[in-house]
Amino acid sequence: MSSATAGRPHGRTRSTASLRHRLAERGIDVSLLMLLPALVVAIGLFVYPFSYGIGLTFQPTPATQEQWGGGVLANYLAFFKDPFVFNSVWLTMRLALPAALFNVLASVPMAFKLRKRFRGKKLLTTLLVLPITLGTVLTAQGLLIFAGRQGWLNRFLIQIGVIHDPLPLVNNYVGVFLSLVISGFPFAFLLISSYLSGIDPSIEAAAKTMGAGWGQRFRRVVLPLLAPGLATTFILTFVLAFSVFPSARLVGDASGATRVMALMAYRAFGEQTDYPMASTIALMMGVVELLVIALVLLWRSFLYKGSTGGKG
Repeated sequence: MSSATAGRPHGRTRSTASLRHRLAERGIDVSLLMLLPALVVAIGLFVYPFSYGIGLTFQPTPATQEQWGGGVLANYLAFFKDPFVFNSVWLTMRLALPAALFNVLASVPMAFKLRKRFRGKKLLTTLLVLPITLGTVLTAQGLLIFAGRQGWLNRFLIQIGVIHDPLPLVNNYVGVFLSLVISGFPFAFLLISSYLSGIDPSIEAAAKTMGAGWGQRFRRVVLPLLAPGLATTFILTFVLAFSVFPSARLVGDASGATRVMALMAYRAFGEQTDYPMASTIALMMGVVELLVIALVLLWRSFLYKGSTGGKG
């Protein structure tokens, strides 16, 4: 009786082990079932909404069909033929590209400087990444208080006689650009610092011993190794700037120079309750971003082919 009972668990163990062995021979790992909850969440929160949004773009409202024609493609015709909507692509690129480029270029010398040890390095690094904790709304509010027509900066400059009229630093292109720089620079700085920390200093030292100057070392040694990091950093900061919404509304000109695509999508969704058109604008935002990303990755492939020196 006891021997029979003792033998049962061994039989189950052999059966389980045999099943796992057979699955392993077919290339099936049972532990992959642990990914099932994450897969369900991804489908529910991303795949289904994305697919539903694409479907909406082919369901134009009767008013859109009547105005632009084109049947199921009426939303796309409206997007490309309506200058008020289509020009938002250029206005958004006019903000996102310079902001991303400035953040990357400004991050490189700062990351180079902070690569070395010196007194006050931790404090300076903390100050540089502090804007991450502020958020876009708080950053916009700070710009209004500091750089508005009645802000501290303008009042100070008027009092000391440098200017007579307040400088237009907010509620225009400049205000949104400053907001994007403040919120995007910390991300660019941290990424560039990560890549630079992974480049072996002995490579630069070897080039220096062979007579290469600082410019030659940077152009022929550091830049090729840093190129993948620069491309990745530019892509991330560009996507962050391209989807700007709070800043464009709070410190920009929502109906003029900062009429970005996110605002146009919100206008179609919240003011006109035209969900299909809002989905079309959102989809075109993704298409434009992917085109820019593809061009950046193409530039990276032409600049350098090989392993990278960074950690990123």
